[in-house]
Amino acid sequence: MVIEAVVFDFGGVLLDWNPRYLYRKVFSDEREMEYFLTHVCTPAWNASLDKGKPFAQGVAELTALYPEYAEQIKMYDTRWEEMRGAVIQGSVDLLYRLKKHYPLYGLTNWSAEKFALTRPKYDFFELFDGIVMSGEEKEIKPEPRLFEILLERYALTPEKTVFTDDSPSNIEAALKQGFQAIHFETSGKLEKALKEKGVVLN
Repeated sequence: MVIEAVVFDFGGVLLDWNPRYLYRKVFSDEREMEYFLTHVCTPAWNASLDKGKPFAQGVAELTALYPEYAEQIKMYDTRWEEMRGAVIQGSVDLLYRLKKHYPLYGLTNWSAEKFALTRPKYDFFELFDGIVMSGEEKEIKPEPRLFEILLERYALTPEKTVFTDDSPSNIEAALKQGFQAIHFETSGKLEKALKEKGVVLN
């Protein structure tokens, strides 16, 4: 099958992101930090923000439930940029090589209000021919609808489209849609997997 397009997830593939980068500065006790991130500002709560819930609303709702953590919950909004880690340079290098041969698309779970803070800081986002974002569409991976929006909007054929993501559940969802899906672990492994699928890289 000849590959016609390549799709990238963003967080964990092109940019490192982890709330612990912020909260290790906030909590002196690692165990309390982990409790906070698993019982208060949970992955499920973060997903609701990625799906388009305004941060102000999410913070207010959670503060009402956990007033003892009001200050730390607020930081999830006001100090959000401190959760963003380094560029995953090997992946960005692959983007520039791929762009010579293929249209590139982004398919990301990301709050639209926070992506607006991030996009201007990184030139590589300009390489993308289109970006489908959970926060704008109010749909989220691994649910199928976000994948369908990507395919419909850009007239992509899933069997001729490579998709990479660091989440196994998102890869499973992409495979069900017919994508040529690659679970991202390292940039080196991604390059090898792309070549195995016949993707041109030079």
